Amino acid sequence: MKTSGITFLCWLLCFVGFFGIHRFYNGKWVTGLLWFFTGGLLLIGQIVDLFLINSMTAQANRRIHSDFRRMQAG
Repeated sequence: MKTSGITFLCWLLCFVGFFGIHRFYNGKWVTGLLWFFTGGLLLIGQIVDLFLINSMTAQANRRIHSDFRRMQAG
């Protein structure tokens, strides 16, 4: 399970030049790459993500739970 605390710590890595790591952690590879190569969409996307951390983490956990249930059923 993903946690908002770890996501926030990954978000803080933007201060040392690693943008989008929080998106990779939550399984958002395409936007993670976009954030990484554009500096968090010129910091605007990075700042917006600060307010979206809880919902991003909840969405990742729902996706993990759904995949797990599908594996058990199949």
